[in-house]
Amino acid sequence: MATLNTKTFNQLVSDQVAAIQSRVQQLIDFAIGSILRSIVESNATVSLWFQGLLLQILAITRAATSTGTDLDSWAADYAFYRLAATYATGQVTFSRFNSTFAAFIPVGTQIQTSDSSPEVFAVTVDTTNPNYSATLNGYNVPALTVSISVPVQCTTLGSVGNVLAGLCKQLTGSIPGIDTVTNANPFVNGLDAETDTAFRARFVSYIGSLSKATRNAIANAISSVQQGLTFTLTENFNYAGAAQPGYFYTVVDDGSGNPPSALLTSINNAIDAVRAFTVTFGVYGPVLETATIALTVTSTNHAADAVLVQAAIAAYIATLGIGASLPYTKLAQLAYDASPTITNVTSVTLNSGTADLAASAKQRIIAGTITVS
Repeated sequence: MATLNTKTFNQLVSDQVAAIQSRVQQLIDFAIGSILRSIVESNATVSLWFQGLLLQILAITRAATSTGTDLDSWAADYAFYRLAATYATGQVTFSRFNSTFAAFIPVGTQIQTSDSSPEVFAVTVDTTNPNYSATLNGYNVPALTVSISVPVQCTTLGSVGNVLAGLCKQLTGSIPGIDTVTNANPFVNGLDAETDTAFRARFVSYIGSLSKATRNAIANAISSVQQGLTFTLTENFNYAGAAQPGYFYTVVDDGSGNPPSALLTSINNAIDAVRAFTVTFGVYGPVLETATIALTVTSTNHAADAVLVQAAIAAYIATLGIGASLPYTKLAQLAYDASPTITNVTSVTLNSGTADLAASAKQRIIAGTITVS
């Protein structure tokens, strides 16, 4: 939008006074409280109102300057819509002190974080979990089994459900035979509704994808299914690695490391709408590669700094997309950056070695045990 010649209230008053005074032969009284001063200030107030209306009209007539619902209605003319917020998901482990008898965890069981946050997480269905019972709609904990892990989902949309490891450890009600619950890994895939900046950037990609049957069109189709997706595209090879002209596959992750089958189906349908005729494809979730890390830090505040180092490393690994490698030397940098009181970092190992952890186009690296001594 071109630079507009807008004026402040004082400038409008000053311009009127100068124009009136220049057209008379005698000095005019514009003192505060005078009738002419009141008229001039009234005119300036009305002019500011008109100026504000014009600026608002100019802003909502272009996608680059529209915001919020105005931007939504602008893009809706092109059948383009803002991506909704998503629920944070993850795995929690239910444990008990006495495993003599069997126990049962119903779907919908709720847990909370140990701090004052109001967010609640509910147990969800995972048909691939060997402990899940469709008949009972829940998870069986057999006798002599101390703990089992089950999936949960935050009941509130958005990033508020992204909690650090070890914080989800409060049951909202009692479960016979179950004593404790905790999350070994952080939840990182809860997202707020798409921002205006991201919405505009995706709209540009959308316009460029309208030719269809191109790599950009397929990438736009995937990214438009929901927020927070990372993916790789491999062409002319099948998933097993054998050459297959006219075939491509995509590996997609929603941040959880285990995208649900419903999401993979939605992505499959989105790609099918833009692929070229006779071209075939496949959609897969990532193969998880666990990073087990150990290091020693020297610090004047060791206990608190060890927690900060663990959190910093886990947060960094959570940002690694599919196919992104984990540099070995990055671990020391993250440790030093975690706290100014850390003076030395030694004995760093990554999966018991000192080499980078590489990831293929099928793999995503996730944090395993992070030991800071």
